[in-house]
Amino acid sequence: MATDIEEPTLTVDELAARAGVTVRTVRFYGTRGLLPPPVIGPRRVGHYNQEHLSRLALIEELQHQGMTLAAIERYLQQLPEGLSAHDLAIHRAVVASWAPDSAEEVSRAELERRAGRPLSTEDLDRLVAMSVVREAASAPGTYLVDLGLLRLGVQLLDVPIAHETILAARTVLLKHTRAAAHELSLLFRDEVSERESVEAVKDLSAHMQPLVVQALLTTFQRSLKEELREWLTEES
Repeated sequence: MATDIEEPTLTVDELAARAGVTVRTVRFYGTRGLLPPPVIGPRRVGHYNQEHLSRLALIEELQHQGMTLAAIERYLQQLPEGLSAHDLAIHRAVVASWAPDSAEEVSRAELERRAGRPLSTEDLDRLVAMSVVREAASAPGTYLVDLGLLRLGVQLLDVPIAHETILAARTVLLKHTRAAAHELSLLFRDEVSERESVEAVKDLSAHMQPLVVQALLTTFQRSLKEELREWLTEES
């Protein structure tokens, strides 16, 4: 995986605000080794980057799935080294797809803060097309946002792809990932006895999820490269 080359620019206060956690939580995760140490700049001020933000988002998603801190530590330890912020965001999106659908209601200002950039009307339309955001019925100017997909959706805003193509791609991915998830769940079910506790099931999930996610990513990347190579060969 490629490593981010972006310079660390976020202070601990800015990182905590962007991630929706407290400064104390950021520092606690740092002492437990869940976050890489910051780059120390002038005046001994620590600076963080998008990798830290994506890792915090992944930790939050794992917590939403009911994983204990010890299970989250094991999960992160099994991830390959050198994952970029984009790779971590993909991990979170895949992990989020294993959990029940959930959305958080936010204001336009909060949505833009979570996105890390101003959002135009066209940007919102594209996020709606990707099922990342939808308008909330409770109050004007509020939105229901899938935080597990928001960062990936924002990254796709700058990619010149039509709404129809995005929707078609989403349909294809959902179809095949759900089929894979079904087959894998059958395999895992055979490994868990009916007499085993819920904790044992969660422990097995904590060990297997990072391996499965990484296998899906690696397989997809290799398959996509092969498809593009064949396509370019046919065109030439």
